[in-house]
Amino acid sequence: MPGRSLHLARRFVGSLRRGGPAPPDAEWASRHLLEGEAYLWQRMSDADRRHAVGVARRVDEQIPGTQRPVLAAALLHDVGKVTSGLGTWARVVATLVGAVTSSERHERWAVRNGVRGRLGRYLRHPSEGAALLAAAGSDPLTVAWAAEHHLQRERWTVDLKVAEALWNSDDD
Repeated sequence: MPGRSLHLARRFVGSLRRGGPAPPDAEWASRHLLEGEAYLWQRMSDADRRHAVGVARRVDEQIPGTQRPVLAAALLHDVGKVTSGLGTWARVVATLVGAVTSSERHERWAVRNGVRGRLGRYLRHPSEGAALLAAAGSDPLTVAWAAEHHLQRERWTVDLKVAEALWNSDDD
């Protein structure tokens, strides 16, 4: 839990900075995305895209000759957050609410309209993202990592070497 808290604190501080990734980083990212994925990438918040580029760059350093679907998985692992439409402060509240409510409740909320629906969709962003990526025609690995990036290692279906690189890179 302390590692997760530090990760969330870093993400929060980073989310306060304005602007998306630097143009060279955005261009690099777009070279690794299919057309439908690029559309989803553009829907992500500036802070989420900056974070995702950092994750993908670290994965690219860890795995020589990284395949496009792996980089797309790094770039789009949080894409499901777009379905909530929540900004930074509402995400903080959602994260706190999520810590004291069940995943079953999040599922029930996600199909609703209004604030509870948005909270539910944010809290289940891995499955929301997997659905968006599947609809966009993403590689099965990219879809799987979006769905699995918050699961325990024993529940990962993605090749362990790849999953560990993705997991370890998602630390800021």
